[in-house]
Amino acid sequence: MATYGLMIDNEYCTGCHTCEIACRNELGLPMGQWGIKLLEMGPWRKPDGTWEGKYVPVPTTSCNLCEERVAQGGVPSCALHCLADAIEYGTLEELARKMADRGEQCSIFLP
Repeated sequence: MATYGLMIDNEYCTGCHTCEIACRNELGLPMGQWGIKLLEMGPWRKPDGTWEGKYVPVPTTSCNLCEERVAQGGVPSCALHCLADAIEYGTLEELARKMADRGEQCSIFLP
């Protein structure tokens, strides 16, 4: 049996918060509770004088990978609605292959 999860590519996350909103609506979570939470890091000054900042979507313990949606053949709401396609859903094997072709800012989440 395949193990499913999320691959999050922080290099492409734009910080739009759509994943948070989609997740909260899908799971019916109250304000202040998150299935996925967007962390904002920075800004910080780089040695060349330019500024950098990162957005990092982090699934929480409330994340169930939208089990009802997935059971009906869909994908988790955060992945479906991610405007930057920074969140992908698939089997661990698929995600590991994709991750090998990506940069160092990818992570895989398994519930």
